[in-house]
Amino acid sequence: MSEAQRKSEEEWRQLLTADQYHVCRQGGTERAFTGEYWDCKNDGIYRCVCCRNKLFSSETKFDSGTGWPSFHTPLALDRVTESEDVAMGMRRVEIRCGACDAHLGHVFDDGPEPAGKRYCMNSVALSLDSE
Repeated sequence: MSEAQRKSEEEWRQLLTADQYHVCRQGGTERAFTGEYWDCKNDGIYRCVCCRNKLFSSETKFDSGTGWPSFHTPLALDRVTESEDVAMGMRRVEIRCGACDAHLGHVFDDGPEPAGKRYCMNSVALSLDSE
């Protein structure tokens, strides 16, 4: 994480909404089918809501039927980081922003080709810039 992205918990609380803070800084999850982008068909670049890091293109978004925005590939592998998540009694791979370490969601091996991945993200952790 760069020096510019390091903030105290109080600074993050002031910058983010309560829902954004819960998901991005505390590792929470929004309820399925409630987020702004789960069914969004607009073109553009999805960015981290905390630091504006470019994460995903709408060209890689697909309807996974899960109620969360899903992508088969990030813009670049260094845009996100992966780590093991064993919370909630299951083994998953957590996805975080590669720039500011915000929790974004999880990745699964059940997505479409060409990558075969499903990056299942929380809408509240994203912002969409139209192209």
